[in-house]
Amino acid sequence: MVGGVGPAMTAIAGELADGLLVHPVNTRRSLLEITLPALSEGAARSGRNPDEIEVVCVTIVVTGRDEHQMTRSREAVRKQLAFYATTPAYEPVFELHGYGGLRAEAAKLAREGRWDDMAHLIDDRLIESIAVVGEPGEIAQLVQDRLAGISESVSLVNNRAPDPEHLAVVVQDLTGRPGAGPSRHR
Repeated sequence: MVGGVGPAMTAIAGELADGLLVHPVNTRRSLLEITLPALSEGAARSGRNPDEIEVVCVTIVVTGRDEHQMTRSREAVRKQLAFYATTPAYEPVFELHGYGGLRAEAAKLAREGRWDDMAHLIDDRLIESIAVVGEPGEIAQLVQDRLAGISESVSLVNNRAPDPEHLAVVVQDLTGRPGAGPSRHR
């Protein structure tokens, strides 16, 4: 497995790797318009069928059973996306969704040491484009809808507010097995 963010590394995965681990700054649109074409380009360079390359989509989840839990999860993702926004490698996804100036503004705040102020740069529309947002019982279907025709492999994350109890529900819904390990769905 090769981790890829931008088109160049993704193409290398398509050329050489058994699989691609897609960074969590992705959307259905970016997967279709940026990631899969780059993977296919790399596969073509080595005469491979891109359908034979496993694509694992790391997917950010915002979930909770009540308003407090949802707010905690959403705000954690807002801060995580603000951090990611400082990195040039993620800029194509932000640009694709109309946030072309985001990296420059986030990077400026980061240089000034204003990490906590960066969260205001991330609106709910961007969160809902990048993350899968819903109650625990809704997430599995939302993930399946998002990845339909793209991938059968997913890794779920919320780095700053992990909630194993809620994610366990999602994994069970995706796999049909209580306490399932790898979150793989069909």
